[in-house]
Amino acid sequence: MLERSEPAMPAPFVSSVMRVEDGWIDYNGHLNMAYYNVLFDRAVDEVYEILGLGLGYVERSRHSTFTAEVHVRYLRELHAGDAVRVTFQLLGYDSKRLHYFEELHHAEENWLSATSENMALHVDMAAKKTAAFSPEVAARLERMRLAHAGLPIPQGAGRRIAMPDTK
Repeated sequence: MLERSEPAMPAPFVSSVMRVEDGWIDYNGHLNMAYYNVLFDRAVDEVYEILGLGLGYVERSRHSTFTAEVHVRYLRELHAGDAVRVTFQLLGYDSKRLHYFEELHHAEENWLSATSENMALHVDMAAKKTAAFSPEVAARLERMRLAHAGLPIPQGAGRRIAMPDTK
């Protein structure tokens, strides 16, 4: 059997299948906006395991990531029981930050439901301030960046919220 010293870096990363839970449905009959973020966050947990930033890393190193900024676009409703997958694309990183873009797709019909653009900070939990990634994590981030470099910039990345010009 072939052994790998480093995990594969899929481009983009595609999460495991998740299901919209009954309790996540709001009074409008569709997925409440808060739970889109739950689905995006669960996918990030999968990516963080590949990058070496998962729970074991937090416990060993006393470093973690904190979300600094998020821009979510809700494009199509999801309903109870819908199967979904999230794609993750690393757009960039530096010594202390990750910039990434996620797309939430219906897993069976593959249509796009929502997107989430994120900036996360690497934080020393004891000092409660940003800190540089370890060399091991930085190397994995670079491997992912290289794997994702050939992907097109996702539609919606870098958007800002503004009222349309009505003049």
